Amino acid sequence: MNRVRVRFAPSPTGPLHLGGMRTALYDYLFAKNQGGDFILRIEDTDTARYVEGAEEYIMEALEWAGIIPDESPKHGGNYGPYRQSERREIYNRYTDEILKTDFAYIAFDTPEELDQIRAEFESQSEVFSYNYITRNTLRNSLSLSEEEVQKLIDQQTPYVVRFKMPVDRTLNLEDIIRGKFTVNTNTLDDKVLVKNDGMPTYHFANIIDDYEMKISHVIRGEEWLPSLGLHVLLYEAMGWQAPEFAHLSLILKPEGKGKLSKRDGAKFGFPVFPLDFYDQAAGETYPGYREQGYLPEAFVNFLALLGWSPADDKEILSLQEMTQEFDLHKLHKAGARFSKEKAEWFNHQYLQKKTDEEVLEMLMSIDQVKDSALSKENILKIIALMKERATFAKDIYEDGKFFFQSPASYDEKAVAKAWNKDAVENIKEFASELQSVTFNREVLKQYIQDFAQNKSLGMGKIMMPLRLALVGELKGPDVPDIMEILGSEETIARIQNAVNNIQ
Repeated sequence: MNRVRVRFAPSPTGPLHLGGMRTALYDYLFAKNQGGDFILRIEDTDTARYVEGAEEYIMEALEWAGIIPDESPKHGGNYGPYRQSERREIYNRYTDEILKTDFAYIAFDTPEELDQIRAEFESQSEVFSYNYITRNTLRNSLSLSEEEVQKLIDQQTPYVVRFKMPVDRTLNLEDIIRGKFTVNTNTLDDKVLVKNDGMPTYHFANIIDDYEMKISHVIRGEEWLPSLGLHVLLYEAMGWQAPEFAHLSLILKPEGKGKLSKRDGAKFGFPVFPLDFYDQAAGETYPGYREQGYLPEAFVNFLALLGWSPADDKEILSLQEMTQEFDLHKLHKAGARFSKEKAEWFNHQYLQKKTDEEVLEMLMSIDQVKDSALSKENILKIIALMKERATFAKDIYEDGKFFFQSPASYDEKAVAKAWNKDAVENIKEFASELQSVTFNREVLKQYIQDFAQNKSLGMGKIMMPLRLALVGELKGPDVPDIMEILGSEETIARIQNAVNNIQ
């Protein structure tokens, strides 16, 4: 295997979790760093847990993040089909092959029989395992004669194919991230390879698919590390060279122990999925990073650093820069703790890189902005004033809502602080001359200063009531900037409205 080929192989059983997205990203970065291929394979043999629309969701999520497969059900390729449900003939062929070896056997035990045996073991405070100790006492092709086996097959008795785990072998295993370790086969059970419906389990199907698709490196979550011994032995059983393996650390909860879950997202107020996902069974929509306003570049940058540290502890990297620097050997063994604040920090950094015109395009998805009477030129001025403090593009509208609509109410604390009889008289007099003033921020700034000086007022005595009248609160950018954007007519109307309505 000279060419690097990696695969991301999710099951369409629901939305793609952050952990799955990170696996896909690391697959992609490694493949592109090595000049290789990134394959998307859909493992859809678990029909009981299949969720309508999940496959399309997975593809859309990857495309939004810029993680584009070289081969997939959508893009095609020379090693398809890329859905396991379409590969049954291939699996049947290899099932026949492995049954010719000493590494597999047929088992006729029913679920009810196995449940009864488990109960018997539990009654003696023992744990049942289908393994080298028990297999010769159970109903399978190891304990039955060839005639009995054939008779059961002829009677169409349901059966599974199990892996015959070697007895007392020490397996010398190696993981790119975790190094070398050993496993004794006596600690492993005889896993089902083919279910009684003829479809392979994950263990057998992914080995076959990886071999057929010439996968050179398998990058997956650490929850699959206990299966590595079985998978290496399956390659041996089939006479194939095993790929290299890298098992990724977990993404951890923001607080406490354990891996990140959608319950943590609900508890701490952040998405755990890349895109919104509607769960028909629960009748609930789970929020996604895209719909929350995250930029795909920020999302990918943040995700990449949950388990990997670039050289010189750089934090802001483009997908291309990450690709150039990515190294599987530099991935962390320890879990990476998720931080909502850090995710938002990344989005803020990337938003600042956007031009005002790019941000304007994002804001046009907000009806109040799209339908506003404000000119494009003035909305661009608002963006220039508000962008620096914004984490998301939508913050510019939320924090600058007063630009788009006149205050419907006035903050009580601000009124108590800035509004009194003298303030009303001063602001009325201030407004009386405004129609003759050029609405340019520099001219307006000078006009405010001159008015305050002529009235022997501190700047706050005119600025605070003026800001309250225009904004409804004591917040926002410089008052002359607000006035310039609102224009003469709207500014005077807001001052008059405040005079008439603030008690």
